[in-house]
Amino acid sequence: MKDIFIKENFLLQNKTAEKLYFDYAKDQPIIDYHCHLPIKEIAENKNFDNMTQIWLNGDHYKWRVMRTNGVDEKFITGDKSDKEKFFKWAETVPYTLKNPLYHWTHMELKKPFGISDRLLNKDTAEGIWNDCNALLQKDDFSTQGIIKKFNVKVICTTDDPIDSLEFHQQLMKNSFSTKVIPSFRPDNAMAVENIEEFHEWLKKLEAASKISVSNYKLFIDALRNRHNYFHENNCRLSDHGLETVYAEDYTDKEINFIFSKILSKKELNILEKLKFKSAIMYEFGVMNFEKGWVQQLHLGALRNNNTRLFRKLGADIGVDSIGDFEIAKPLSKYLNRLDDENRLTKTIIYNLNPRDNELMATMIGNFQDGTIEGKLQYGSAWWFLDQKSGIEKQIETLSNMGLLSRFVGMLTDSRSFLSYPRHDYFRRILCNAVGDDIEKGLIPNDIELLGKMISDICYNNAKNYFGF
Repeated sequence: MKDIFIKENFLLQNKTAEKLYFDYAKDQPIIDYHCHLPIKEIAENKNFDNMTQIWLNGDHYKWRVMRTNGVDEKFITGDKSDKEKFFKWAETVPYTLKNPLYHWTHMELKKPFGISDRLLNKDTAEGIWNDCNALLQKDDFSTQGIIKKFNVKVICTTDDPIDSLEFHQQLMKNSFSTKVIPSFRPDNAMAVENIEEFHEWLKKLEAASKISVSNYKLFIDALRNRHNYFHENNCRLSDHGLETVYAEDYTDKEINFIFSKILSKKELNILEKLKFKSAIMYEFGVMNFEKGWVQQLHLGALRNNNTRLFRKLGADIGVDSIGDFEIAKPLSKYLNRLDDENRLTKTIIYNLNPRDNELMATMIGNFQDGTIEGKLQYGSAWWFLDQKSGIEKQIETLSNMGLLSRFVGMLTDSRSFLSYPRHDYFRRILCNAVGDDIEKGLIPNDIELLGKMISDICYNNAKNYFGF
């Protein structure tokens, strides 16, 4: 079968890059240390009925460009049939040229489906729909089968503190070779903008922790109870998805008073919200340090911009964008407080605004303490930056201002079981960047030296950093 687009040397623009990729990157296992895969579907080893279910449902990247291409919402999240939705996506694909979705789409069709002789468009949609759907019925195209095809060794899901983790426990008892562990995403513990919604979540926290929360101390006790529970279930990472870091000065008296207002369902003013969030973030930082967890900070997303669609469809439906929040001072203040108390755990920081690349890369250097290689990490290019130029800029920025050789590499940050080619995408871009520097004489033509660095970034660094 002839590859008409995603060829073996895709993105590899010189022979040195090809050697680095094929000898040191291509066959490395995958550690997907941050994703949003539904754990229930992994535990149940689900087979999807068709390509819309596995490929389009929940994929806000695709939804966003379909809306831009003039596709009616009924073909995106509405009541049209799965086949009609797939065909509307196929019609959209040719218009995604120069968008990373064009690359991802055809990489995902090539692996795992083996389709590389056709580009997806309205004329090829019927054949690709039928071919892929037939494969999806096979045992090795179940959720666990697909994960095995991509040689994924570890998956870290994203889980609310109130989650039971029953499906993680179920997976631990069976013979699935991939380690699937939870990560602790406690942002709802700070979400006091809507008091009614916070109270609904608080009831669930009380039920999960079996602690009746009547004051701030008991609230922290309940959160710590869940933190302990997650640790008992092999969790070793936490994660925050925030506009910025919260690091306002506060006193215990102030926080006790603010929490009493929350319990009374009284609205907080802006400063009270910031102080409360700052106190909670600090407490999580301490908990993470005590257990030796890695904490992740995803910063800079301006979420749910379209109120009409948010009311209709909820969050994570493709109406988020890059924000321009103050980052440097609060991030420095937060990290510095924990470091000054010798309570700063391993930390990965991700930015969404590309203006903050150098900010993040220089910030991590302030708090490296010589105890752990790459203790603070400048995270991989995230979300809107997860494309060729964004990845290249992240690699170059980290190279200029830190140690690329200690980087823990790529993740999918995806809800789709077909997103694992993003690791291959990253590896090709990484090898091309390093190969280009070798060809230009900017770094020595020592393939063994550079090959080790490539292998470390693709797999070994993450394995050692997370302790998997």
